[in-house]
Amino acid sequence: MIRRSFGTLRGLVRLAFSYPQLMFGLSASQRPDPARVNRLVFVCQGNICRSAFAEVAARRAGLRTASFGLSTTTGRAAHPPAIAAARLLGHDLSVHSAIDLTDHVPEDGDLLLAMEVRQLHRLSADPRLQGLPRMLLGHWTRPMMPHLHDPYGLDDDYMAQCLRRIDGAIGRLAISFPGARLS
Repeated sequence: MIRRSFGTLRGLVRLAFSYPQLMFGLSASQRPDPARVNRLVFVCQGNICRSAFAEVAARRAGLRTASFGLSTTTGRAAHPPAIAAARLLGHDLSVHSAIDLTDHVPEDGDLLLAMEVRQLHRLSADPRLQGLPRMLLGHWTRPMMPHLHDPYGLDDDYMAQCLRRIDGAIGRLAISFPGARLS
């Protein structure tokens, strides 16, 4: 149950700690003015599973989007198990090319959407990004899951579960930020 739903015991513990961090304002979130958001930028560690999938799913939903990893190699392909799980959900990750934080070009109107609280803290410390609004993508999952544990190297069931959660959040993001819709 833990492996399939949360990836690892560490994933469950990090999820449990993320709720009070949000409740007590310790997450480094910075809420956007929804009327000013015109691009959704998904962020994770390697940009080969979670944020890569979120970008593809959001683009398919007609949203203006980008993604990057906090610690990756630009040009790296998506993780093969993520490609397979995405395909089962009707999305194609086979042509994804990772972008590292240092190669990402921020724009006015960006909303940074991270997978974990610790990623929000990294974003808030970056001088190029600290002025941009940032939130957890898990705010839009149902149920709300402020920690979407990294599926890299974990079993296929958790990879599929993680990507399903992300896929489900995309429609709610589109409703929350209509300015991010492609014309």
